[in-house]
Amino acid sequence: MSGPADAGPPLHPDIAPLAWLLGEWQGSGHGSYPSIEDFDYVETLVFAHVGKAFVAYTQRSADALDGRRLHAETGYLRPAGPGRAEMVVASPTGIVEVHQGILRATSAGMELELSSRSVGATSTAKEVTAVERSFTLDEGVLRTRLAMAAVGHPLTHHLASGLHLVGQGRGAGPAPG
Repeated sequence: MSGPADAGPPLHPDIAPLAWLLGEWQGSGHGSYPSIEDFDYVETLVFAHVGKAFVAYTQRSADALDGRRLHAETGYLRPAGPGRAEMVVASPTGIVEVHQGILRATSAGMELELSSRSVGATSTAKEVTAVERSFTLDEGVLRTRLAMAAVGHPLTHHLASGLHLVGQGRGAGPAPG
């Protein structure tokens, strides 16, 4: 007998160290950068699996005041050996990021810190030369941070959010097979 229809495929053993990220996360954040005005936003992140050795990632954000869409991106996260992970992220602004990072337990939860190994761009995209991302699970809150070097500025803090799990943590989601 099988489980509930929404239980999805079994978790691939290689992504077990990333299982703490699985599900839909929602919450609010704040953004700043030297070339723009500060802003508040609402964010949704989805980390999903299809039973293979990767996690599909989607992100979308909207302005906290008027609900206007601000950004969206998609990508894949996969293990790269004990305590290591890789992530590829593409955005509709023409930027593609390739990250390597460290995965570790903390006193309050888990943490994934990623640094761009390379950043690619289309000919019409704004200049982005480096990106750092972190995802930290701290007592049930997923805290995200993003820093970037862009449009002539050195690596600088850009975004921070605090998100809560709203969808099933280990469920499968819409990801390619």
